Amino acid sequence: MRLIAHGAIAGVLFGLGLAVSGMTDPDKVLNFLDLAGHWDPSLALVMGGALAVSLPGFAWVRRRGCTLSGDPVPAPPAATIDRRLLLGSALFGVGWGIAGYCPGPALANLAHGTVESVVFVAALLAGSQLARLAARR
Repeated sequence: MRLIAHGAIAGVLFGLGLAVSGMTDPDKVLNFLDLAGHWDPSLALVMGGALAVSLPGFAWVRRRGCTLSGDPVPAPPAATIDRRLLLGSALFGVGWGIAGYCPGPALANLAHGTVESVVFVAALLAGSQLARLAARR
């Protein structure tokens, strides 16, 4: 139950951060990716701010050896760059560039009930299930 509560708190904070920074607006994201047009650097500033806040926290938890709840810090995943990673990263980037959404802002936008966010999340879920099926083969 504690894990669910911590996840809910983290999700609400993340969603609030996205909303306050304007990153739930796909046009802001698309303008960040439009280097030749109306480039908007605000996404880079939001990412930089998030790193500035989170990196000291991650370093503190790693030195401490356990999370605030007392759980051990998991080992980082293997750093193997393979075909699946490259293909998944490319699909993520293409989808982000076309729609202006990545999963977090799309889920936050479900609260608005926009058709675009509903379609994106449905496609996201369908794509993840297709990837799961393909991985079994």
